[in-house]
Amino acid sequence: MMNICPHCNSEIIGRSDKKYCSIHCKSAHQYQKRKSEEGLYFTIDKQLKTNRKILKVYNKSGMSTVRKEKLLSEGFDPTYFTHYWKNQKGQVYLFCYEYGFLELQQNQKEKYLLIRWQEYMDASY
Repeated sequence: MMNICPHCNSEIIGRSDKKYCSIHCKSAHQYQKRKSEEGLYFTIDKQLKTNRKILKVYNKSGMSTVRKEKLLSEGFDPTYFTHYWKNQKGQVYLFCYEYGFLELQQNQKEKYLLIRWQEYMDASY
């Protein structure tokens, strides 16, 4: 009886209990299996990391304002965030890890006010 590699469908040469034709096929098959099982996790994690990276690039000073369309064109998706913080005025900042954003309307343009997480925010979190 001939064993077939579940990844590349090649004949397996060697021990009778060998499951893959090579270490490369074993690794690739395990990666594909894990990725398909945890697909949603990987999608969300990738978008959160993308959002954080974009917010970091546009918020060098610790507080800045950027046009919403600019961030969206870079791949930013405001529906993905890790947590939120509500200030005393009732405004809700959404955060991707330590970088936060608040949607604003200025001069009939949609913008985001970008901030960094501060220690005083911990008390109200």
